[in-house]
Amino acid sequence: MSNAVKVSVIYYSSTGIGAEIANTLVAEAEAAGAEVRLRRVPELAPDAAIDSNPAWRANVEATRSVPEANAEDAVWADAVIFGSPTRFGNIAAQLKQYIDTLGGQWAQGKLADKVYSGFTSSSTAHGGQESTLLALYNTIHHFGGIVVAPGYTDGSKFVDGNPYGTSHVDAQGENKVDDVTRAAAAVQARRVVKVARALKNGA
Repeated sequence: MSNAVKVSVIYYSSTGIGAEIANTLVAEAEAAGAEVRLRRVPELAPDAAIDSNPAWRANVEATRSVPEANAEDAVWADAVIFGSPTRFGNIAAQLKQYIDTLGGQWAQGKLADKVYSGFTSSSTAHGGQESTLLALYNTIHHFGGIVVAPGYTDGSKFVDGNPYGTSHVDAQGENKVDDVTRAAAAVQARRVVKVARALKNGA
């Protein structure tokens, strides 16, 4: 696997939608021949907040076995796919806190020239999905990274309709991750691996 494209899927999920999308991205990237690390960023919310939502507590317990992300996971990767639910049109504090710990690696140029992409979810159809991904990509420009969005490069993308990355409307947990979202994640994962492989091989 030493010559395989290395992909880190680094995400924050409160109630499990992001975790499920992350797992789909992992499976699709592996199917495309990549070596993949799945990492969750640390939870910052207090137990009282988590316990106020049974789905949030259930997700915390269900994902305890997923390793927490550290800086080396970003440095190791040829491609990083970040995931976060929308928070007022931006990424969640938990993912932002992780990104903010990467200053040393950024200063050494260790985050440059990699492929980056993103995924998100929101409760409503116009809940800030596109602005969340665009806000995330602002950081990638500072890294000197290469944004690889799925675009409308596959017919299925005209169904989910988001060229910026995979996104899902969960309607406060009523809408589970479906085949439309999984298809979008598959397109994104394959495209990320394809572009990262081309860069790695000097194509």
